[in-house]
Amino acid sequence: MKRWIPFVKTPPTVAVLRLSGAIGTGSRGALTDRALAPLIEKAFRRGKPAAVALEINSPGGSPVQSSLIGARIRRLAEEKNLPVIAFVEDVAASGGYWLAASADEIIADESSVIGSIGVISASFGAHVFLDRHGLERRVHTAGESKSMLDPFRAEKPEDVERLKGMLEQIHENFIGHVKQRRGSRLGDAPELFTGEVWIGRRAQDLGLIDGIGHMMPVLKERYGKDVRLRRYEARRPIWRRFGATLAADALAAIEERAEFARFGL
Repeated sequence: MKRWIPFVKTPPTVAVLRLSGAIGTGSRGALTDRALAPLIEKAFRRGKPAAVALEINSPGGSPVQSSLIGARIRRLAEEKNLPVIAFVEDVAASGGYWLAASADEIIADESSVIGSIGVISASFGAHVFLDRHGLERRVHTAGESKSMLDPFRAEKPEDVERLKGMLEQIHENFIGHVKQRRGSRLGDAPELFTGEVWIGRRAQDLGLIDGIGHMMPVLKERYGKDVRLRRYEARRPIWRRFGATLAADALAAIEERAEFARFGL
């Protein structure tokens, strides 16, 4: 009731938006703009927060979903004139770093994995397996590029070139976002945009982050020892809270684990 008593000053509140996991469109529980939109809106609009903190732990994923989520954060930050601070836990790589760069400031742990400003496409080829087992792939298309990179057919050089062109376009978009958000703070090291990753202080030296620290000490230093946190996080389905998983959820968990494993986590 203290907050309603006239002339009594209430401590500032910081909205904390947790962004943890892979960024994608297909798997249940992945970070997507559609799933996060209500939480992001509440974080910026509910009450009068002094700032919004992004609690990030993501190895990346879909470039489009990363862009949509980051753009929503920026629109609301500018509309509400609120500072946004990203706090990195284990990793903010690839799309995870895209989200971090959407903040006005990035703080990480000394051992956080930062960067991976690149684009990757992974698939498999099973045409040799089909040949060995006497299986024939039959595909009929209207349009010569309709079956590009069919995993059950031998890889075509022209398909690979076309894919590389698409990846390069997305990479340029990623680089543009980082340069626009980091501005003069960003270093000019030639390896910045090669997909390389760095740990804590080295990432700070390169201008990818602004400092080393942890959320509570930083927020208390800036907003007072009585600062309040109002947390927003996507809720897991009830069966997952009790350790149960559906087949699709189990596959999604394996895929997400593989994404984190790329960075030794």
